[in-house]
Amino acid sequence: MCKHVLNVQASIRAPCCKLWFDCAECHGEISDHPLRKTTEMVFGCKKCKKVFRKDMDHFEEEDEYCPHCDNKYIVEAKTPQMAISVEGHDERMGERFEKDMRLKEDTLKTVFDMNSDISHRMG
Repeated sequence: MCKHVLNVQASIRAPCCKLWFDCAECHGEISDHPLRKTTEMVFGCKKCKKVFRKDMDHFEEEDEYCPHCDNKYIVEAKTPQMAISVEGHDERMGERFEKDMRLKEDTLKTVFDMNSDISHRMG
């Protein structure tokens, strides 16, 4: 998994060392050499796990999709952002909180009916 791009859809085979990477920054962190530039790229689709080649000199709009499963692998990259947030449902409706519609339960739980007198049955 790539820590630089969160929504990576295809792996790239580096033409210099023939290893697979999710992005060029991952190659730069692991390798001791710069990424060699080429016009023919080899991709591995993360959805169908199949490999395909694309010529970047003649790249068109329909080339943004995997030829095997039609997964769009050219997407806008989502990078990790530092944020503080609360996960879960937001209880606010506009400026006010939603009212809790659950009934309040009785705290005393018993199998006996507290309103009837059963002292004559007790021994």
